[in-house]
Amino acid sequence: MKPRLARSPGKSTRRAMLRHLGACAAALAASPLAAQTPPLGTQRVKGPRVFLDLDQAELDAAYDQSVWAPNQSEVAKRRVASSEAARRRLGEPTRLSYGPTPIESLDLYPAKQAGAPIMIFIHGGAWRAGRARDFAFPAEVFVDAGAHFIAPDFVAVQDAGGRLTVMADQVRRAVAWVARNASGFAGDADRIFLSGHSSGAHLAGVVLTTDWEHDFSLPAGTIKGGLCCSGMFDLRGPRLSARSSYVRFDDPTEEALSPQRHLDKIRCPVTLAYGSLESPEFQRQSKDFAAALRQAAKPVQLLVGEGYNHFEMLETLGNPYGLLGRAALQLMHLRAG
Repeated sequence: MKPRLARSPGKSTRRAMLRHLGACAAALAASPLAAQTPPLGTQRVKGPRVFLDLDQAELDAAYDQSVWAPNQSEVAKRRVASSEAARRRLGEPTRLSYGPTPIESLDLYPAKQAGAPIMIFIHGGAWRAGRARDFAFPAEVFVDAGAHFIAPDFVAVQDAGGRLTVMADQVRRAVAWVARNASGFAGDADRIFLSGHSSGAHLAGVVLTTDWEHDFSLPAGTIKGGLCCSGMFDLRGPRLSARSSYVRFDDPTEEALSPQRHLDKIRCPVTLAYGSLESPEFQRQSKDFAAALRQAAKPVQLLVGEGYNHFEMLETLGNPYGLLGRAALQLMHLRAG
């Protein structure tokens, strides 16, 4: 008796199988687990917990956005190209010095009218990269809406001996310089706003928790509103991650430069934002900071960019109708030009 051969499925059966497999794949891709699990290998054995429920490899990946954004280089090229295009339309910025070293300078894209409000943008780059010139692309949104746009340069952490305190001091002094010299470029010192992205959002948070009266002899309400996108607001996680290989973290730095621990110094509305495709730690940082601000009865708004990764989120600042562009103009009580 001949063995019976397995029959291949008919067309209808094959179609049903394909539909089932497709539905399973779609469900897996859409699940929170798939969105939050870094590509560290399916056979990897989880190591000892280092921070929250994360082992060292997971924590390092959680503070490395390139793991979560495979298009990082493409977005960076778009940002540089968009900044070049903005300068062609607006003209080269006015370069102004806020401190004694060459890096302590800022780019000013002036509004067309006198007495205009001011938006200061603090760029990111993992504390070790970036320059003001490559973050000119949002300038048109603010200039067209009737505001000055300022992007300061500041030292990279590796050029400051690994000390974040040096960077924080420079950014604070840049803001103080703007407050004291606003009338010199027809700006309104009573309408200064602040924004930042990634490590720049961390530095923006540090600026928002500055004791302006004690440290700079400026009004406590020097900053009228802050927009912090995809930032870090408590340094415990970053300190335990691979970022400690180039940042000299210590207890005083962690305490002084963790904005979430100094909520009493925040005197203005704060808008926080993150992308749904960012690492779970960057999402948690914004959510925890927002919750802490609410608990402290501080005015705060939390925005989520659905379908955006860390770098794509920043692009929306360059569109007056984008998530960040609209939020920034609303914070400043301005309309798109």
